[in-house]
Amino acid sequence: MPIHLFNTLTRRIEPFSPLDPAGREVRMYTCGPTVYNHAHIGNFRAYLFEDLLQRHLEARGYHVLRVMNLTDVDDKTIRDSRKAGKHLADFTQIYKDAFFTDIDTLRIRRALHYPAATEPRYLDRMISMIQQLQAAGIAYQAEDRSLYFRLSKFPAYGRLAHLNLEELRPSGRVRSDEYEKESIGDFALWKAWDENDGDVAWDSPWGRGRPGWHIECSAMATALLGPELDIHCGGVDNIFPHHEAEIAQSECCTGKPFVRHWLHCAHLMVDGQKMSKSLGNFHTLRDLLARGFTGRETRYALITVNYRLPCNFTIPGLEGARAALSRLDQWVERLTENAADATPESSPLSGFSGRFLDCLDDDLNISAAMGQLFDLVRESNKALDEHRLTKGQSAALLAEWRTINAVLALEADSLTIPAQVLDLVEQRQQARASKDWALSDQIRDQIAALGWQLKDTKEGPKLLPT
Repeated sequence: MPIHLFNTLTRRIEPFSPLDPAGREVRMYTCGPTVYNHAHIGNFRAYLFEDLLQRHLEARGYHVLRVMNLTDVDDKTIRDSRKAGKHLADFTQIYKDAFFTDIDTLRIRRALHYPAATEPRYLDRMISMIQQLQAAGIAYQAEDRSLYFRLSKFPAYGRLAHLNLEELRPSGRVRSDEYEKESIGDFALWKAWDENDGDVAWDSPWGRGRPGWHIECSAMATALLGPELDIHCGGVDNIFPHHEAEIAQSECCTGKPFVRHWLHCAHLMVDGQKMSKSLGNFHTLRDLLARGFTGRETRYALITVNYRLPCNFTIPGLEGARAALSRLDQWVERLTENAADATPESSPLSGFSGRFLDCLDDDLNISAAMGQLFDLVRESNKALDEHRLTKGQSAALLAEWRTINAVLALEADSLTIPAQVLDLVEQRQQARASKDWALSDQIRDQIAALGWQLKDTKEGPKLLPT
């Protein structure tokens, strides 16, 4: 069946239909990090949902051209770089590097492009778009020398957030990058330099200054993907004002509908509350790694709740992710041992990868998809216990697992077994050869204390992390 996705613009689940006449190429833009600090797990929930979406589209035969921006100039980056006493580019590079390290740890597939707002080609495009808007009477320069978007020239403003602007009173021009929905006003396209900007400024036809946050994404998205996009993603907090502003700017410049499908990820809660440093429930990925969890466990915990539902992140939930992954690892290990080098053959359990993907076709219904996977784990383990699964059938199930794992990216890490553990395994083998069963059991306990489960098989001892 075709993929169906919830469109924030229409508030309906709709069949996905790309603009590409051949129907195979997907142009997808995803809002990336503002690089003034380490991204937190709420940010990564959105990036992981977008990764799952891309991987599923690719599993269904689409070619995804994905762009994710890096916001390296805005109020926050300027404020914090000045506090740190660093040049803006040096300051933001620290967090750009950290971001790429984190997405690799979480197995997030890299986008085709990561444009940064301060790159000259994109700054030139921002200025060009603002000039076009000004020539059409849509942008104007105010007394403070900044350029603003005249909302009265775009009556459709508010349609994405489903705001009735006639019931809201304009409150004048808004120069800051962020504002609440009660403050509807003309937003900044180009901000004239002031002393709070320090040495951050570029020349423009209107004098020294810097771009507003919203125009950055419009310029980068259209520069790399063209005037019309198939999919634009972000968190629900991006809907207003950021994505509303993107629509207004882009459509006034191109005269074309900016985005066909808008997808937004719900908020992440931590221990049932909004994440906050003051509450002590604020986590970066680095915090979780320092507590002994892995990127794979964090990925599992964040992708296995549907993207449109609030996700309550807890440490017990991470421990549950660890247990679920261990179950998957042991299942794959059993199938691998049973399959050997056999030729795949069908069985009553075949076809589960198709059912898994069918679930994701329904607005990325990951809960139903994971239910299909763990139903298979249970049934195939039972068949293995009862010696009903042939080598060829095990090989076929492994092939289907590889299809699913291309979407989930949850395969076990390559094991690096400590030398101390390997030495103990060798000592235990010698004890068993001497029929010293008491020593053998004692060594097994030592291995377990080091975090490894030892299984005796026909092919010899096997080690799994506990």
